[in-house]
Amino acid sequence: MRIAIVGAGPAGLYLSYLIKRRSRVADIAVFEQNPADATFGFGVVFSDRALEFLRDDDQATYAAIVPHMESWSDITLVHCGERIVIDGVGFAAIGRLRLLQLLQARARSVGIEPVYRRTVKDLDELDDFDLVVAADGVNSLVRRSHARDFGASVNYLSNRFAWFGTAKRFETLTQTFIKGEFGHFNAHHYRYERGLSTFIVEVDAATFERAGFTTMGEADTRALCEFVFADALDGHPLISNNSIWRQFPLVHNARWSHDNRVLLGDALHTAHFSIGSGTRLAMEDAIALDKALAAHPRDLKTALSAYETARRPILEKLVAGANGSAQWYEHFAEQMKLAPVDFAMSYITRSGRIDLERLRKLSPQFVTRYEHEHTV
Repeated sequence: MRIAIVGAGPAGLYLSYLIKRRSRVADIAVFEQNPADATFGFGVVFSDRALEFLRDDDQATYAAIVPHMESWSDITLVHCGERIVIDGVGFAAIGRLRLLQLLQARARSVGIEPVYRRTVKDLDELDDFDLVVAADGVNSLVRRSHARDFGASVNYLSNRFAWFGTAKRFETLTQTFIKGEFGHFNAHHYRYERGLSTFIVEVDAATFERAGFTTMGEADTRALCEFVFADALDGHPLISNNSIWRQFPLVHNARWSHDNRVLLGDALHTAHFSIGSGTRLAMEDAIALDKALAAHPRDLKTALSAYETARRPILEKLVAGANGSAQWYEHFAEQMKLAPVDFAMSYITRSGRIDLERLRKLSPQFVTRYEHEHTV
């Protein structure tokens, strides 16, 4: 079987590695429009056990990635100038470029060399392949070319966000919420290397207009965000890397494959960045697709159907939680009317996947503080 994988992000690279590791005679071509060292954004964050899915089936990749990750065990919220620690909610992070380099090395170890700076402009270019895998992200050519067949939809949230970096080191994943003269701001910030952190600035639609971001260039936007978050940054500047304002896209597909074309990763679905699962979900998609192809090597239609049947229930549950989180952020300005500890409780239960009793086991110190403040 000749397989074309469009896109050499984490989903495409990992799938190519998995298939080639399983079958060294597999004929795989990976096409990527960007250079090998191009990446946008800064760090990738995972929940604390997000890479556990690699440990049993792919110890080598797990061992390659984990030493390069920064990790911590708490979340910190800053609201009304007060710091609230939610204990026991761990995360880990790694630089986006470092992760790509590690996955490139894994692919290279089984003989995969992606073709970089190669833009597929029309799917007719791939007619010679038996299977075309769309790992080409949110703006997927494959999905757009067969939007009706996939039952594809893309809807955008109203908040805007801009992805910066900074040399300021943050000890935990921190959310800083500020109400000022321009409106309501939130920053998601966490370290991903010893001396570098991601710093995502998010604003609601009203603040975006009031602050004048609609007419600002990237330099002025960065300067205003540095001013708003001066205390959090502690004198450190923000670093830009295509740090333009974006609206988060909610990608959904009623069907995951059409003929010999199949979707995975952001081409198939998106999960709001607030839950730190996008890259994990993409890599898990790759695992599921490889297993389905291995189970049905001579029946592509059955393999693609098996991939969707096995993966969809798991994915939909996770995406539902991500969408719940996204909707909380869409209304974070309203939530900021709450007192700090109530705000923190609203935040940690936002996805609908955790209740007070579960939180009591996960974050006993935070729950003790919450209950104390409600009994005083």
